[in-house]
Amino acid sequence: MKTNGRVSRVLLGASGLGLAAAWCCGARAEFTPGDFALSEADRQAVFKAAGAVQRKGMWVICADDPNASGASIETARDLNGDGRPEAVVTEGGTFCYGHAGMGFQLLSRQADGRWRVMTGGSGIPQFLATRGAGGWPDVSVGGPGFCFPVERWNGKAYTLHRFEYEGKRCKPPR
Repeated sequence: MKTNGRVSRVLLGASGLGLAAAWCCGARAEFTPGDFALSEADRQAVFKAAGAVQRKGMWVICADDPNASGASIETARDLNGDGRPEAVVTEGGTFCYGHAGMGFQLLSRQADGRWRVMTGGSGIPQFLATRGAGGWPDVSVGGPGFCFPVERWNGKAYTLHRFEYEGKRCKPPR
Protein backbone atom coordinates (compact mmCIF):
# COMPACT_ATOMS: atom_id res chain seq x y z
CA MET A 1 0.00 0.00 0.00
CA LYS A 2 1.41 3.38 -1.00
CA THR A 3 0.84 6.26 1.43
CA ASN A 4 1.94 9.86 1.44
CA GLY A 5 3.87 11.46 4.32
CA ARG A 6 0.72 12.89 5.97
CA VAL A 7 -0.98 9.54 6.23
CA SER A 8 2.22 7.89 7.41
CA ARG A 9 2.44 10.39 10.29
CA VAL A 10 -1.17 9.66 11.26
CA LEU A 11 -0.50 5.93 11.10
CA LEU A 12 2.38 6.47 13.51
CA GLY A 13 0.12 8.29 15.96
CA ALA A 14 1.31 11.85 15.30
CA SER A 15 -2.22 13.24 15.36
CA GLY A 16 -1.74 14.91 18.72
CA LEU A 17 -4.27 12.55 20.29
CA GLY A 18 -2.42 9.30 19.86
CA LEU A 19 -5.08 8.39 17.30
CA ALA A 20 -4.02 5.23 15.53
CA ALA A 21 -5.78 5.26 12.19
CA ALA A 22 -5.42 2.71 9.46
CA TRP A 23 -5.69 3.56 5.78
CA CYS A 24 -8.56 1.18 5.15
CA CYS A 25 -9.97 0.44 8.58
CA GLY A 26 -10.20 2.16 11.94
CA ALA A 27 -7.76 0.77 14.49
CA ARG A 28 -7.94 0.94 18.26
CA ALA A 29 -6.65 4.08 19.93
CA GLU A 30 -3.42 4.40 21.85
CA PHE A 31 -4.63 6.20 24.96
CA THR A 32 -2.34 8.76 26.52
CA PRO A 33 -2.37 10.59 29.87
CA GLY A 34 -5.24 13.07 30.00
CA ASP A 35 -7.70 10.72 28.34
CA PHE A 36 -11.13 10.33 29.93
CA ALA A 37 -12.50 6.89 30.75
CA LEU A 38 -16.09 6.93 29.49
CA SER A 39 -18.79 4.99 31.31
CA GLU A 40 -20.88 2.55 29.31
CA ALA A 41 -23.78 5.05 29.42
CA ASP A 42 -21.50 7.76 27.99
CA ARG A 43 -20.21 5.39 25.30
CA GLN A 44 -23.77 4.63 24.23
CA ALA A 45 -24.66 8.35 24.29
CA VAL A 46 -21.60 9.17 22.15
CA PHE A 47 -22.49 6.54 19.54
CA LYS A 48 -26.12 7.67 19.44
CA ALA A 49 -25.14 11.34 19.10
CA ALA A 50 -22.78 10.36 16.26
CA GLY A 51 -25.76 8.84 14.44
CA ALA A 52 -24.70 5.23 14.97
CA VAL A 53 -27.13 2.33 15.29
CA GLN A 54 -26.54 -1.12 16.70
CA ARG A 55 -26.36 -3.88 14.12
CA LYS A 56 -25.13 -7.43 14.69
CA GLY A 57 -23.71 -6.51 18.09
CA MET A 58 -21.73 -3.47 16.95
CA TRP A 59 -22.30 0.24 16.50
CA VAL A 60 -22.50 1.28 12.83
CA ILE A 61 -22.68 4.79 11.38
CA CYS A 62 -22.76 3.72 7.72
CA ALA A 63 -25.74 1.39 8.01
CA ASP A 64 -25.85 0.86 4.22
CA ASP A 65 -22.40 -0.79 4.13
CA PRO A 66 -22.96 -4.53 3.64
CA ASN A 67 -19.51 -5.25 5.14
CA ALA A 68 -19.53 -2.71 7.96
CA SER A 69 -16.57 -2.98 10.30
CA GLY A 70 -18.29 -1.03 13.03
CA ALA A 71 -17.58 2.32 14.62
CA SER A 72 -15.25 2.79 17.54
CA ILE A 73 -14.48 5.56 20.01
CA GLU A 74 -10.83 6.21 19.26
CA THR A 75 -10.20 8.58 22.13
CA ALA A 76 -11.91 10.78 24.69
CA ARG A 77 -10.00 13.76 26.03
CA ASP A 78 -10.38 17.47 26.63
CA LEU A 79 -9.34 19.19 23.39
CA ASN A 80 -10.40 22.77 24.16
CA GLY A 81 -9.50 23.10 27.86
CA ASP A 82 -13.04 23.36 29.24
CA GLY A 83 -12.63 20.35 31.55
CA ARG A 84 -15.16 18.23 29.64
CA PRO A 85 -14.24 15.41 27.27
CA GLU A 86 -14.43 15.37 23.51
CA ALA A 87 -14.69 12.02 21.76
CA VAL A 88 -13.51 10.96 18.31
CA VAL A 89 -15.64 8.23 16.71
CA THR A 90 -14.25 6.55 13.60
CA GLU A 91 -15.48 3.96 11.16
CA GLY A 92 -13.54 2.33 8.34
CA GLY A 93 -14.56 1.28 4.87
CA THR A 94 -14.62 2.55 1.32
CA PHE A 95 -18.34 1.89 0.78
CA CYS A 96 -19.32 5.11 2.57
CA TYR A 97 -15.97 6.88 2.96
CA GLY A 98 -14.44 6.48 -0.50
CA HIS A 99 -10.70 6.50 -1.05
CA ALA A 100 -10.07 8.02 2.38
CA GLY A 101 -11.23 4.68 3.77
CA MET A 102 -12.34 6.24 7.03
CA GLY A 103 -14.98 8.55 8.41
CA PHE A 104 -14.95 10.40 11.70
CA GLN A 105 -17.12 12.40 14.06
CA LEU A 106 -15.78 14.77 16.71
CA LEU A 107 -18.23 15.10 19.60
CA SER A 108 -18.14 17.27 22.70
CA ARG A 109 -19.87 16.76 26.03
CA GLN A 110 -21.92 19.87 26.71
CA ALA A 111 -22.46 21.50 30.12
CA ASP A 112 -25.86 19.76 30.37
CA GLY A 113 -24.24 16.34 29.82
CA ARG A 114 -25.47 15.81 26.25
CA TRP A 115 -23.03 15.02 23.44
CA ARG A 116 -22.87 17.32 20.41
CA VAL A 117 -21.29 16.64 17.01
CA MET A 118 -18.76 19.40 16.35
CA THR A 119 -17.51 18.21 12.95
CA GLY A 120 -17.10 15.05 10.97
CA GLY A 121 -17.01 13.51 7.54
CA SER A 122 -14.93 11.33 5.29
CA GLY A 123 -11.21 11.38 6.08
CA ILE A 124 -8.62 11.01 8.79
CA PRO A 125 -8.67 13.77 11.43
CA GLN A 126 -5.44 15.30 12.67
CA PHE A 127 -5.68 17.86 15.48
CA LEU A 128 -3.24 20.72 14.94
CA ALA A 129 -1.52 23.11 17.34
CA THR A 130 -3.27 26.12 15.74
CA ARG A 131 -6.55 27.07 17.38
CA GLY A 132 -9.85 28.73 16.64
CA ALA A 133 -12.44 30.35 18.90
CA GLY A 134 -12.74 28.99 22.43
CA GLY A 135 -9.41 27.15 22.24
CA TRP A 136 -10.67 24.54 19.78
CA PRO A 137 -7.85 22.95 17.74
CA ASP A 138 -7.84 23.23 13.97
CA VAL A 139 -8.60 19.89 12.29
CA SER A 140 -6.77 18.73 9.18
CA VAL A 141 -8.89 16.16 7.34
CA GLY A 142 -6.53 13.81 5.52
CA GLY A 143 -6.92 11.16 2.91
CA PRO A 144 -5.34 10.40 -0.44
CA GLY A 145 -3.45 13.25 -2.03
CA PHE A 146 -1.14 16.01 -0.92
CA CYS A 147 -3.25 19.05 0.00
CA PHE A 148 -5.77 18.71 2.82
CA PRO A 149 -8.60 20.90 4.09
CA VAL A 150 -8.12 22.41 7.54
CA GLU A 151 -11.26 23.29 9.46
CA ARG A 152 -11.35 25.92 12.23
CA TRP A 153 -13.96 26.46 14.95
CA ASN A 154 -15.51 29.93 14.53
CA GLY A 155 -17.58 29.85 17.73
CA LYS A 156 -20.57 28.20 16.08
CA ALA A 157 -19.22 25.56 13.70
CA TYR A 158 -16.08 24.08 12.19
CA THR A 159 -15.67 25.62 8.74
CA LEU A 160 -13.05 25.42 6.00
CA HIS A 161 -10.18 27.71 6.98
CA ARG A 162 -7.32 26.77 4.65
CA PHE A 163 -5.60 23.92 2.85
CA GLU A 164 -2.19 22.62 3.88
CA TYR A 165 0.28 19.79 3.47
CA GLU A 166 2.97 18.99 6.04
CA GLY A 167 2.35 22.31 7.81
CA LYS A 168 2.57 24.48 4.67
CA ARG A 169 -0.31 26.16 2.87
CA CYS A 170 -1.24 24.69 -0.50
CA LYS A 171 -3.84 24.98 -3.23
CA PRO A 172 -5.87 21.84 -3.91
CA PRO A 173 -6.00 20.61 -7.51
CA ARG A 174 -9.20 21.47 -9.32
